Amino acid sequence: MTAAHPASIKRESRAVLLTIPAKAEYITLGRLALTGLSRLRPLDEETLADLKLALTEACSNSVRHAYPEGDGKVEIRYELHEDRLVIEVADDGEGFEHEPVDEEADELVEGGLGIAIIRAVADEFEVGEKPEGGGSRLRFVKRLAG
Repeated sequence: MTAAHPASIKRESRAVLLTIPAKAEYITLGRLALTGLSRLRPLDEETLADLKLALTEACSNSVRHAYPEGDGKVEIRYELHEDRLVIEVADDGEGFEHEPVDEEADELVEGGLGIAIIRAVADEFEVGEKPEGGGSRLRFVKRLAG
């Protein structure tokens, strides 16, 4: 058996999972991790700022809505691919009622601004229950220029 030289192995993606307490003061750690990932695949400053804002809004939803009784955790998964960055924020809490955005409405429902910001930044967006049941999952994708 011959070992492949590391330079000959094409890296298709890199993934990082960060688990933080569901408290507002820990959201900064998620932003710092995103900044670190941007050094592996450089992003322009505007794109990085937009992604940090979207991540902050996604984490804030979990912190605000998931654990009304107190302690909990928020999981942030980053997947860095050659052509896109996937960010998923999940919690095990009660979740929240997501109102679909009405493109024709002049007013946003309470709490709808964060989701609207994420939708504006992302190329793909999903929100709902975690596949394994219980809790919420918000996933967004940003396509990266070659």
